[in-house]
Amino acid sequence: MADSDSASVAQVINPATGEQGKSYPLTSLNDALQSADRAHAVQREWRKASFADRAAVIGKVCELLRERADDFAALMTQEMGKTLTDGRAEVEKCAAHCDWFAKNAERYLADQPIIVDGAGEVFVTFNPLGVVLVVMPWNFPFWQVIRFAAPALMAGNGAVLKHASNVPGCALAIEQLLKDAGLPDGLFHTLLLPSKEIAKLIESPHIAAVTLTGSVAAGKSVAAAAGRVLKKCVLELGGSDAYLILDDADAVAAAKVAATARMVNGGQSCIAGKRFIVVEPLKQRFEEAMVEAMRGYAMGDPADEATRLGPMQSVGARDEVHEQVEKSIAKGARLLLGGEVPDRPGAWYPATVLTDVAEGQPAHDEEIFGPVAAIIAAKDEADAIRIANDSEFGLGSGVLTGDIDRGRRIARDLLDAGMSFVNENVRSDPRMPFGGVKHSGYGRECADYGIREFVNIKTVLVKPQASSGGSAVE
Repeated sequence: MADSDSASVAQVINPATGEQGKSYPLTSLNDALQSADRAHAVQREWRKASFADRAAVIGKVCELLRERADDFAALMTQEMGKTLTDGRAEVEKCAAHCDWFAKNAERYLADQPIIVDGAGEVFVTFNPLGVVLVVMPWNFPFWQVIRFAAPALMAGNGAVLKHASNVPGCALAIEQLLKDAGLPDGLFHTLLLPSKEIAKLIESPHIAAVTLTGSVAAGKSVAAAAGRVLKKCVLELGGSDAYLILDDADAVAAAKVAATARMVNGGQSCIAGKRFIVVEPLKQRFEEAMVEAMRGYAMGDPADEATRLGPMQSVGARDEVHEQVEKSIAKGARLLLGGEVPDRPGAWYPATVLTDVAEGQPAHDEEIFGPVAAIIAAKDEADAIRIANDSEFGLGSGVLTGDIDRGRRIARDLLDAGMSFVNENVRSDPRMPFGGVKHSGYGRECADYGIREFVNIKTVLVKPQASSGGSAVE
């Protein structure tokens, strides 16, 4: 559920059954502002900690994540419908991320010398910005937060978290996890804050920057609020990732990659493949292979180890996806698989394949945030690239081809996206920068690029003895 102006609690609804779960009292704006003040005070000390001391904490987070993996996976299943198998995999990814930054943050943020003839010693250093407001979505309730937190905390920052209102238990569990790992009390705090209060929190003098993963509309709102007070923000927004299936691809192998890309988190992922652009000679063979690959994602109890497709996060979200499918069919798309709402309680929707998808249909023009694959025909390679780039989004992209050099050329030079993978599905990794262009946002997470988003990149010049006169040139 989404929080509302009139709600006083965040109420969990189990997506698999439609039944109410736990409820949690919301945070007031005054309490949120006080949390920002407290985090600021604690961060002034945390920034003085050595990398070794910070790494000891983040390394302990890694250890506790693995110890508590079953509990955290079950919590995700209850609150947003993720399968237990996917939940455990998400927790393990968080642990590996923490391990990576505990070991590599100091290297990423080491002073960088610059040679400037006659200037003396010149170097660039990286100082923490302060407290970052973190606005996160429900679809990867642990990973999205840890993806930010591990590098940001290793860089010496603090944070206050405004998580999605349908995963309050996950949000509070992350705060407790960090405390149990030894993070100073108050440096990271979870706020069950109504969305309408975010802009006012951004105005706090003790919020130095903002990061958001979410919708384009939410990103625009946060960016506008941050811009009014000249605060940096990093945005990871929507995606309508295109995969090019070229005429030299193996149809069956391509369909396996495409189905894997589409069904990440039950299709509820910004970097899930959504548009599969296939050149005409391969279209029929790819359609048949894609239907067969998608049949392997049968709906089932998310708590069952064998289940590959659980419910969507809410009935409202399911109904929106189904409406996009029906409107696409009405405008000429052809249904090859799925596309019917099951007669059962909960937010269920089957793996669905549409073909003959074309401009003017929601499956072509919009992001479908659910288990729906859209097959789009292209005349040739150039036409496929044109269709892929003809989108407001630019997060991930893929090229499926038997010619590695061809795939490398297209991925490197011709696709408008923050990430382009050849013969593999797009995914995030702590070792690689992650982010997009156009309406998919700006800024990067992960790797050295990500950890430097929330630092002051400072130039330092040191001369052994001051000269008799300074330079008049700025």
